[in-house]
Amino acid sequence: MFNKLLTGLMAFAMGLSLQHATAKAETETITVTDTVGRTVEVPKGAKRILLGFYFEDFYAIGGENAYDNVVAISRDAWEGWRNSQWSKYVRANPRIDTLVDVGEVDSGTFSIETALVSRPDVAIIAAWQYRGLGDTIKKLEEAGIPVVVADFNAQTVEKHVASTLMIGKIINAEARAEKLASEYSAAVQDVVDRVKKAGGDPKRVYIELGNKGPQEYGNSYANTMWGGVVDLAGGHNIALGKVEKWAPLNPEYVVASNPEAIFIAGSDWTNRDKAVLMGFDTNPEKTRARLQPYVERAGWGNFDGVKSGEVHALYHGGARTLYDYAFLQYVAKVLHPEAFADVDPSETHRKFYETYLPIKAEGVFMIKLNK
Repeated sequence: MFNKLLTGLMAFAMGLSLQHATAKAETETITVTDTVGRTVEVPKGAKRILLGFYFEDFYAIGGENAYDNVVAISRDAWEGWRNSQWSKYVRANPRIDTLVDVGEVDSGTFSIETALVSRPDVAIIAAWQYRGLGDTIKKLEEAGIPVVVADFNAQTVEKHVASTLMIGKIINAEARAEKLASEYSAAVQDVVDRVKKAGGDPKRVYIELGNKGPQEYGNSYANTMWGGVVDLAGGHNIALGKVEKWAPLNPEYVVASNPEAIFIAGSDWTNRDKAVLMGFDTNPEKTRARLQPYVERAGWGNFDGVKSGEVHALYHGGARTLYDYAFLQYVAKVLHPEAFADVDPSETHRKFYETYLPIKAEGVFMIKLNK
């Protein structure tokens, strides 16, 4: 009985997709090149978008009505990973809560049947989702749904700019996308210039994802995500050469490396009561209370960074975004305080939200353990 039902659903979904593909054949199209080098033909001004990730960036690029043209999302990648952020956006735009949920790639719950039934004009997904979906990409394209790949995770100016301009072109928001891309490039270049002028030997930096709590070492990052931030900020990332992209470092190696600055990435993950709590509507005392046990790990009391008080928490949702230059400023200011004396990263972050997003940046997003 179940097999018949599933077969029927697939046939229905494929029928809808064929009808949708026929309708799209009569629609004006444009050609874009995505961040993995694929040339893809998509409808001009797509009206039915499946959005896999980069939810805030899409909002910033598209403006206040951006989600009017979104029909499906990978909901757990937003609600489950950034819960307080999700709640803020749902209050600002209740329609988000009604979007079709296609499942989450990392957990293996992505449903091609649900994706087909939602009848998108185009699917915009992250590079890591593209890699994770494998042959499913071909099935989506065979059903008449073009797939384009954005990549803010690479944490490079090139990929950020390319992703922004591509999305802007797809949703008829090119002027706004160009403005965002230009501001991003200029902000990163300012940091690079200041770091270069500051000179000096790079400080040893350790970054860890604080989603597991202090009893277990979380992922550190090589040259991607937070690792890319450390590199641009002029720090010596102790994870380089020890992990390929991200993975936990050996605790003995971390202790032996004696980092001079420590950054723990926190968020508002659901069902993780020992994780470093950060995000919207979080208070500093609670974040610091979750961060404190990390410096009580064996050997950490001898770190130069712990002795000098350079232990910090960064909002994990802030990496791989169009406003991540605020976090770049923060890390760079920790490493080169005199060169960034006139820079206020928290104000940079607040102003981006005020300018481009429908919610306010109220909560804890970057913080030092010791006041």
